[in-house]
Amino acid sequence: MQQLLHRGAAVTQHRIDEVLDASWDDLRSFLVCARYKSFRNAADVLGLTSTTLMRRIDRLEERIGCKLLLRDQSGLTLSEEGAAMIADVTEMESHAFNILRRASQSSNDAAGTVRVAVTEGPGNFWILPRLIDFQKTYRKITVDLRCAMEQADVARLETDIAIQLEPPTNPDLIVTKLGRLHIYPFVSEGYRNLYGVPASLAELKSHRIIKQSAPQVDDTAYARILGLTSLEGVVGIKTNSSIGVLYAVERGAGIGFLPSSSIALGAPLVAVDMDGFSHHADLWLTYHKEFRNSDRHKIVIDWIRKIFDPKAYPCFRDEFVHPNDLIPLMTGSRENFGLAGYVAAKPF
Repeated sequence: MQQLLHRGAAVTQHRIDEVLDASWDDLRSFLVCARYKSFRNAADVLGLTSTTLMRRIDRLEERIGCKLLLRDQSGLTLSEEGAAMIADVTEMESHAFNILRRASQSSNDAAGTVRVAVTEGPGNFWILPRLIDFQKTYRKITVDLRCAMEQADVARLETDIAIQLEPPTNPDLIVTKLGRLHIYPFVSEGYRNLYGVPASLAELKSHRIIKQSAPQVDDTAYARILGLTSLEGVVGIKTNSSIGVLYAVERGAGIGFLPSSSIALGAPLVAVDMDGFSHHADLWLTYHKEFRNSDRHKIVIDWIRKIFDPKAYPCFRDEFVHPNDLIPLMTGSRENFGLAGYVAAKPF
């Protein structure tokens, strides 16, 4: 009996040792598979081949001693054991990110890299022109600016600071509203002269619109906001690029929906006043609370707040200001950071 107890204890200890020996790479692979519910999508995120990822999961399941992911034609789902384990692995990931975050700001010198992720329009047309002056003042800080419509996750260290359209709910993040981005329809003067402009949403069906499609832009939003059952036959060009929308509108391709400040910043466009149209999106500044102790992050955060201050820049006020009325209110912005000569040259 004593021998059996010793043997059972030895087996249990061996199993514990195997579980403790499971690599973080394998555990993180399990976490990403659970999030994306597909080996192929998870492999793309991890930068692995699907075969390598499946080998990692097999190795982890062998060490844990149970199935964690169930495979079927619809993708991956968590087994009962996997569902019980996912919260602990998520917490492990959070602690790992905290370690990396503290290491990245271990020096309090105002020097080093700060990663900023922002939606493409404000990033290219508002932050980037001002960033040129910022780097002249703070020569030791490198701002790694990522302008994309894919939202970067601050909590998972995909970026240090994010400016996004939806506020995150993670309690470890500091979230403050920067301002409100008002969206308005515009055309080129050439388009207006040729086709006129709609006076109401109902008349929009007779025109062509330039539609931006991107992860942070609800694909059904256009039809819903414009009061149309379908955009069939209305969309002339579809693009994932804010710069592409501005370029196409400037060249007379149709009606584009752009920030209300576009004319005030110097874009050669005409505001289209359609009865019943109103749209805006709030901009949220997000960063991890750990960065409150990092000098270089504090400098960049304070600078971002300053350049989006609604008191200084009326285009970010909660209340809507017509694009034409913004022109005299934003003379300084137009002269110093305007869009003149910013968009690609005319085609041959």
